[in-house]
Amino acid sequence: MTGLAGTASRALLSHWRRHPLQLFTLIAGLALATALWAGVQAINAEARASYAAASQSLDGARLVRLLPPPGRTISEAEFVALRRAGWLVSPVIEGRWGGLRIIGFDPLTAPAEVAPVALARGAEFGAFLSEEGAFAAHPETFGTLEGTGASLIGREDVPPGTALTDLRMAARLLGREGYSHLLLAPVQPLRRPPLEDVAPHLRRQEPGMHADPGALTESFHLNLTAFGLLSFAVGLFIVHGTVGLAFEQRHATVRTLRALGMPLGGLIGLMAAELAFLAAVAGLIGLVLGYLVAAALLPDVAGTLRGLYGAEVAGTLRFRPGWAASALAIAMAGTAIAAAGALHRLVTMPLLAGGTRRGGARWAARRAIRQAGAGLALLAAALAAALWGRGLVMGFATLGALMVGAALLLPLLLDRILSAGHRLARHPLARWAWADARTELPGLSLAFMALLLAMAASLGVSTMVSSFRETFRAFLDQRLAFEFYVQADTPEEAEQLLAALPEGVRAVPVMGVDLVLAGQPAEILALRDDPVYRANWRFLAARPDPWDRLAAGEGVFVSEQLARRAGLWPGTGLEIVPGLIRPVLAVYADYGNPLGQAILTEELFRTTFPGVEPLRFALHVPPDAEGILPANLSAAGLDPARLVDQHAVKTLSMQVFERTFAVTAALSMLTLGVAGFALLMSLLTLADMRLPQLAPVWALGVRRATLGWTELARALGLAALTGLVALPLGLMLAWVLLAVVNVEAFGWRLPMKLFPLDWLRLFVLALLVAALAAAWPARHLARTPPGRLLKVFADER
Repeated sequence: MTGLAGTASRALLSHWRRHPLQLFTLIAGLALATALWAGVQAINAEARASYAAASQSLDGARLVRLLPPPGRTISEAEFVALRRAGWLVSPVIEGRWGGLRIIGFDPLTAPAEVAPVALARGAEFGAFLSEEGAFAAHPETFGTLEGTGASLIGREDVPPGTALTDLRMAARLLGREGYSHLLLAPVQPLRRPPLEDVAPHLRRQEPGMHADPGALTESFHLNLTAFGLLSFAVGLFIVHGTVGLAFEQRHATVRTLRALGMPLGGLIGLMAAELAFLAAVAGLIGLVLGYLVAAALLPDVAGTLRGLYGAEVAGTLRFRPGWAASALAIAMAGTAIAAAGALHRLVTMPLLAGGTRRGGARWAARRAIRQAGAGLALLAAALAAALWGRGLVMGFATLGALMVGAALLLPLLLDRILSAGHRLARHPLARWAWADARTELPGLSLAFMALLLAMAASLGVSTMVSSFRETFRAFLDQRLAFEFYVQADTPEEAEQLLAALPEGVRAVPVMGVDLVLAGQPAEILALRDDPVYRANWRFLAARPDPWDRLAAGEGVFVSEQLARRAGLWPGTGLEIVPGLIRPVLAVYADYGNPLGQAILTEELFRTTFPGVEPLRFALHVPPDAEGILPANLSAAGLDPARLVDQHAVKTLSMQVFERTFAVTAALSMLTLGVAGFALLMSLLTLADMRLPQLAPVWALGVRRATLGWTELARALGLAALTGLVALPLGLMLAWVLLAVVNVEAFGWRLPMKLFPLDWLRLFVLALLVAALAAAWPARHLARTPPGRLLKVFADER
């Protein structure tokens, strides 16, 4: 049996030697699919590693924090009183210094659960307490800190854009007096007075009550994972088609081996081992390609997470065994799924069954009908999930069922269209072309299913992004209605700034505090009743006369995120602070903000939070005062660079927006490229097999060039039909993204807008991909030597 097994192995492996293009197609298809999946997983792993470092080392996210009243700080005397009373607390100063996040901590009292304690050991301890001071930061951040004169300590576990230092250095850089909050050690002495007796005005903030970047960005990473899985699925169509074709071509070999006594189980084991080896090779190649894809996309992802969520992620990629193992595992599992159908057919097919094309066509027709039934069932499941499902996972399940169901329906739909074309055609060559396309459809159906998924994903994403772009631009015009914005560092500087404003300039303060509203991390803003706001703001839902009632202090405005997450719609009461409840007067859009938001009138805000001093101002500047405004600030000793034009803010916001969707757009185009590769490989592998069908037509007088153009026209026609099916599917995909996934992920819903020019552009791009994929096989056919075509008749039995 061992000798027979070795002979069987050599016989099976000889197929790849005779068909090197199929071997290349199998390995390349699986490697591309694995590369896109591995790239996404590498990006997600790098981001989550940064979140984990942030939660452990930045602000004690797993510890209880003691916070001062909004707008105030904790004095040194209050900290000393708590320590003397037996409370194990450690002070923290936190703030922004330019574009850098500064966190000052006390290495002597910080709890051991916070990673900065490790920085204060050995030689680093002296650096932190020296006169010059020290910063612990990611090496990418060193350039921003070079002018401080402090020692720089490289730490890979500190996210970029953040620097850890001692309290003295942080207070000097930030111009702070007092502490931002106190960290409470998890183990406290038993005999200590209640906190209310020592510091009654401090409030406890439990872990998880403040914004966690990992939780805020989970929807973004789930979105990336869904695109990676889609790209992997498109690549698997290549593998499925290649494996199926190889099994079909080796049917005679398998029949001979079984007739010689080779057990069916042994043959299946050999084929499974062969595919496992090829999957391992392709998976390793995909890991390398995935690393390169991730390294290219990671800077855009880091910019997106920084701009949209305020989460800092390293811009450099590190190899992590977790995502590598995941990529190899999914490559093996994907190959098993792709080969399952061929192996099942091998098991169930009678030993003496022939491998004729007619028999294969009948089997393909039955398979298309079964697939269509499964596709209809999946579309029904997608409809039910969209109507009654809840949650982000259910939203992506709706997308998956919708797209897979449509892909399974495509072969039967194309078959019926080709059948109708054959019945309507009158010219003999045209009738043959329609019938030939229908005969070859089973071999091309997987490639066009991949093209359908790629086109639908591209169209859905482009519709979502374009709808968001237009809506976001209008939203910026609404929210940035004032001509200029200016920022002061201290209350004294704010007074100096207001005194330097030219006559006619109206300054509106912008104030806010972070709180937990209705169990959700949120911020409360103060809004002065100003004509500019009344003229530009639009509401999604509102009670009558919302502006007048807000000005009278009778209620609040809330953002759509807070309204959806907490059920706060107009008429619902919202507790702002204990004892202060106001009804919701209106709900407004706040696109791109992961946190909820509430707006009070300025008078009520100042009464509720008396310690908050305005440091940022929106300026309404008449045209005749725009030229002298910078000069007035300079004369008052203020830097005119603090003055920010609204157009600059809009430009920056749109740059963040474009970078946000750069990754999904890139993955969408990569998926379309993989689908084009699948079509090319399918056409190339079928080219030689089609000679018995083409030789009689050539012998009847049809020129080889005409046959080549017919091949090209067939590919373009099927691509055009696939594009027509992809249009409604892509629009349904966009609707699910905007109305279901976006609401579950971010808390706000976007209006869906239509962009016919984008449809036309994608349609032309799909035809171009199909033309490029079909050009090589068509040219190869047009230049087939006549002797090779004549040999078909010599080989006939």
